[in-house]
Amino acid sequence: MPAVRDPLVPARQPAIDALRGVLVLLVVTHHLNLRLRLANSPAAHHLPAALVRLIGWTGYQSVIVFFVVSGFLITSLSLVRWGALDRLQPRQFYLLRLARIGPCLFALLAVLAALHLAGVRGYVIDEKRATLGRALLAAIGMHLNWLEGHRGYLPGSWDVLWSLSVEETFYLAFPLVCLWLRSRGALLSLLLALIAFGPLSRMGLSDQDPWSDYAWLSCTDGMAFGCLAALAAARWRPSRPIRSLLVVAGFAAVLLVVWFRREAAELGLSSTGLHVSVLEAGAALLLIGIRHGATPRLSWICAPLRWLGRCSYEVYLTHMFVVLSAMALAPTNLVHSAWVPAWYAGVVCASGALGWLVARGYSEPLNRALRRRWLEGKLAP
Repeated sequence: MPAVRDPLVPARQPAIDALRGVLVLLVVTHHLNLRLRLANSPAAHHLPAALVRLIGWTGYQSVIVFFVVSGFLITSLSLVRWGALDRLQPRQFYLLRLARIGPCLFALLAVLAALHLAGVRGYVIDEKRATLGRALLAAIGMHLNWLEGHRGYLPGSWDVLWSLSVEETFYLAFPLVCLWLRSRGALLSLLLALIAFGPLSRMGLSDQDPWSDYAWLSCTDGMAFGCLAALAAARWRPSRPIRSLLVVAGFAAVLLVVWFRREAAELGLSSTGLHVSVLEAGAALLLIGIRHGATPRLSWICAPLRWLGRCSYEVYLTHMFVVLSAMALAPTNLVHSAWVPAWYAGVVCASGALGWLVARGYSEPLNRALRRRWLEGKLAP
């Protein structure tokens, strides 16, 4: 008997799950690379330098693409649930987001607060940057990106929450803006304005690192690109050759930024903040293409990425526990050992397993329970 899908939980999109799996994998390897440099290991001498950079230094770019995916999915799901963005119900929208984001976020903050108070190494907040209460307020109040941008980085498990502050701010504004503007033309104008302001913000209007990267306007253009891609995908179903062309063009734009970084810098993209815009535009084109099935049927080779992508939120929030534990257990001479690739693989697998356990045993059941309690019978399947 086929499984009955819960109408309050959106259907999975395998290609997008696989993309999210790649993104969260690169976030994990980036945070490990900050502590265990892949480039210094013997294995790196046998790999292309661009591949080593991709594995070790693509965390920020991956988060940016996550923003594009978030804008795409939230717009697509809103169109499915309410038929049009100007009919969106804010209360229902906020409860859906709270049911998905809240359980893991509040549990993580409780654990981090306990570890800080217990004085566990790697989890104690430098009092020169923030008190525990200030960090908790910033995380819950959607401005941890501002706090880190102006006072410096918090411990690793706190630092990942900067991007959540950006996303939550977007989710807070999204339904209100859709209802306020009403007109499709006005909404498109606002999205294009956000895309135009993104590079200006990243050029360093503030000289305080990392604020130029963490600022709301430095990241919201990615969500704007995602929204535009979702609106285009909802109204336009291109032919198969066009879909393939969109995927190829999108992949080429992403590759330019994450693989050919020197060439992108020589073109002046990095100094003007446009390298991120090119990355976001490429991701948007990819999403339109794969949304309409331009990619071939995903084989078993992509199954681990789809699995990782399905619990990418949980992996993202919890992977620093694995990274920090792995470094605490690492031999002192590991960086010069041939075992570095195996260490990376182990951290990725353990991060995925932890995220899956949290999703399967905690966040997914609670998400479903909260949605049924708050919204059952009020949303279309």
